[in-house]
Amino acid sequence: MSPATPDGVSVETSKSGPSPGQDQEPAPEFGRGLPDPSPAGPTEPSTLAEPELSVPPPAPRPESEAEPDADAPPLPAAPLPAAASPAPAAAGADEEPLPVPGPPKKVRLRRTRRFFRRPTVRVISALAGVFVVWVAFSAGQATFANSGQGAAANLAEWARDHYLGPIVTFGEWLSYNPPKVGGKPSMSLAVPKGEQVTPVAVTKPKRHRKEFVPDIPATLKSLAGKPITGEGQWRVVEKVKGEPAILTTFLRDATYTSYVNGIASIDQRLVRFFLRPGYEDPGYGNWKAPFDVPAGSRTGLLATFNGGFKISDAGGGFYLNGVHYDALVNGAASVVYYKNGTIKIGQWGRDFRMNPSIAGVRQNLKLLVDHGKISPNLNSDIETGWGATLGGGYFVWRSGLGITSDGRIVYVYGPALDVQDLAELLRRAGAVEGMQMDINPAWMKFDYYQVDGHPGDPTPVPLLPSQQPSPYSYYDPSTRDFTAVYAR
Repeated sequence: MSPATPDGVSVETSKSGPSPGQDQEPAPEFGRGLPDPSPAGPTEPSTLAEPELSVPPPAPRPESEAEPDADAPPLPAAPLPAAASPAPAAAGADEEPLPVPGPPKKVRLRRTRRFFRRPTVRVISALAGVFVVWVAFSAGQATFANSGQGAAANLAEWARDHYLGPIVTFGEWLSYNPPKVGGKPSMSLAVPKGEQVTPVAVTKPKRHRKEFVPDIPATLKSLAGKPITGEGQWRVVEKVKGEPAILTTFLRDATYTSYVNGIASIDQRLVRFFLRPGYEDPGYGNWKAPFDVPAGSRTGLLATFNGGFKISDAGGGFYLNGVHYDALVNGAASVVYYKNGTIKIGQWGRDFRMNPSIAGVRQNLKLLVDHGKISPNLNSDIETGWGATLGGGYFVWRSGLGITSDGRIVYVYGPALDVQDLAELLRRAGAVEGMQMDINPAWMKFDYYQVDGHPGDPTPVPLLPSQQPSPYSYYDPSTRDFTAVYAR
């Protein structure tokens, strides 16, 4: 039986006997007040066994935690519990992903602020801001100018003037829709009552006084084969002193038969032609002519039509009332305006030279028709030789001007023409010399004017209802040059 200490700790004495050769001594008893058996300093080793504390045996391990068999394969290690693992969501509850920590915003902001505080960056930013404001103001002012050709055309023209032509061409290419093959016109080509006209047979006058004989051309042959009602038949839209001064007709396109081309024939014996500058092209100068047909100068106005390409792209020059804009170029197709109100069309340097009788000259590219024959070079270098078209499409709005052997002036235009078709229209209308004028829808138009009881302010009527610019556009200052036709 192990004696209990006063502290209640059971102490067992060694039961092992003495070593052989030693005397057996009784074990000392320790009680309350006895000194600590362990001396403070070094002592001789004691032969007595030290008392052992009585520790209860460990509880038996459950079978599930029993020692694994040595021959059994090792079990996988159990995963350590997460330090801050969230409690599992209740069954059926929506599980939300844990928020992903974002970038250190404060650090980025500090770096950005330091970057923009640099003097060089501040100067560059200020210059860029001034440039953006200037571009926005300039483009906006040009876009919404009252030029009669629409905001889109104004913006495109501004961009081309500021070296952004390739971007404009690419945008036009994206939006270009080729014309539809075949079909019927959406407008009637029948001649209205009261506008019919037939060629007049020339007879020998009975009196010595020369009789005025109207110049009525023959009916034009259709490009599309069998003509429809009214196609190619001339009608009177303007008279001077009771005589037919301006005649018009329509011809369908040979391939795109739903598209209609307009043709006008003008008798120079009854009218006067005047060249008008544009306030952007050729621009301001001492032209001695207005940029429009202003109020107070519209009495006797019969017709107006567009000029040529921008002069910088026309391959020629512009001359009016003693003032030049770019030099006139020998070999260029030219419309020559004489001081007596007549005009002629031909090649500058071959057919015309500057003389005191000339009031104005408008040059544009090369002749399409020369001495009654179509130029053999029309199908080569179309883009560079005959103008950049919308999206690079060859069949677009085009216009042309020509002169017949008897001096009539013919104007032709249409929405789906290539250069060859334009030349064929000019020749079919009787032109022996002909040239291309402007192209693309925003910059071409032919309008004639009806008095309707207001001779000082006649009403403009478009020859083709599908033309894009407003018929009133030349009543306001025009960005480009044009021609005004008055009664003699």
